[in-house]
Amino acid sequence: MKDITARALNVAQVRGAAYADIRVVARDTQRVAVKNGKVEAIQQDETQGFGVRVIVNGAWGFAASSRLEMREVETVVAQAIAIAKASAHVKARDAHLGEPVVNKESYETPVKINPFTVPMNDKIDLLLRADEAMRRVSGVKVARAEMAFVRENKLFASTEGSLINQEIVESGCGIVALATDLQTGEVQVRSYPNSVGRHQQTRGYEFILEQKLAENAPRVAEEAVALLTAEQCPSYDAATIILDSSQLALQIHESCGHPIELDRVLGSEAAYAGTSFLTPEKLGRFRYGSEVVNIVADATVPGGLGTFGFDDEGVPAQKTEIIRNGIFVGYLTSRESAHQLGLGKSNGTMRADGWARPPIIRMTNINLLPGTWDVDALIADTDDGIWMETNRSWSIDDKRLNFQFGTELGWEIKGGKKTRLLKNATYTGITPQFWQACDAVCNEKAWIVWGTPNCGKGQPSQVAHTGHGAAPARFRGVRVGVIR
Repeated sequence: MKDITARALNVAQVRGAAYADIRVVARDTQRVAVKNGKVEAIQQDETQGFGVRVIVNGAWGFAASSRLEMREVETVVAQAIAIAKASAHVKARDAHLGEPVVNKESYETPVKINPFTVPMNDKIDLLLRADEAMRRVSGVKVARAEMAFVRENKLFASTEGSLINQEIVESGCGIVALATDLQTGEVQVRSYPNSVGRHQQTRGYEFILEQKLAENAPRVAEEAVALLTAEQCPSYDAATIILDSSQLALQIHESCGHPIELDRVLGSEAAYAGTSFLTPEKLGRFRYGSEVVNIVADATVPGGLGTFGFDDEGVPAQKTEIIRNGIFVGYLTSRESAHQLGLGKSNGTMRADGWARPPIIRMTNINLLPGTWDVDALIADTDDGIWMETNRSWSIDDKRLNFQFGTELGWEIKGGKKTRLLKNATYTGITPQFWQACDAVCNEKAWIVWGTPNCGKGQPSQVAHTGHGAAPARFRGVRVGVIR
């Protein structure tokens, strides 16, 4: 493929591009799902193609194709050049990338068991065993189990001299039990390991085996059934809540990850639930959370779904402080936006959904760093509160300020102990007030990097895979209610 990248860059320069890059991408995806004892889906997809970005007359142009042929390369480059020239007539400012970035390296996801070599029968058998274990629990009407795998090979080259090969491998899985009471019409759901469809990491099939789906299936089903007769979560104007790590991961994603995307802040991402309350004058000054809140963007953490070697501008993966002792100190940036805001070099967060889309700023692994509390000690230290676990619903405004989240399961805490099971628990808040109310974060023993494989952004829409490290954390004075 190096001959294709070289030809594209040469043609772009000859045609007047001040800068050009090309990504050649081949992606294999596999999904296996079962439902109520039967195989529901076996999907295997392969796609390959290339995308070219250019800067001409200070404006961007992008074009792509699935035909990896020399003549097609010339046609696509010409299209990108034409788009850039047209865009230059309406540009708000010239595109500047800052200092050149030159890397000639390769990166591969560390994998112990290649998921694409594991026999399909083995995958189906594991899912069916989990499915059967859930359906053995009386009251469960629907049981689902699934696995998904991704392998993406990328070759990136730029007119600055970068040439980067990467292979990213992902493995994910999950189970869901749906219980119903036919007399009352009550429906309750329990998910494992989390509720975003599946838990996913940049690892091999060993990750699937570690989740022990069949072993956890009976507990998941029993909890779904128990929720049918559980008490409704009470309503409080100011309650103490503890969020489990999977729920906290989604809270981080929505109220921390999205507002720090600098394209949203600068107005180039506004139409698709865009913009942000974290405007530039707040950088380094704004109290986002309490002193125990420390958040980083870390594309290097092992296994994170936002872990890679280089982003789609050829910038190395890195760890960047976002919130330091509660103070907002960093954005997710591209080369252009970092230069525009005078932040220096990009922190490597530009990623594209395959070859047919240009890269945009995306979350990597946005992690709440561990605190000092053991989980049991935190519960024992809570005299009156509610433990909330596994997301069920969520809503947040475009600026990522006002939110409401619902969880699958809650536990009332009285006198430092979990006492009664609660269903339909919800909580609401305003982002900075909520994070300022955090007074305790659990330690690394309870810290998990959760995967979110379905983050949507951009128009045309792009789906990104992001990660979020979290341990359970406690929040004071939170408004709590029930789903109506």
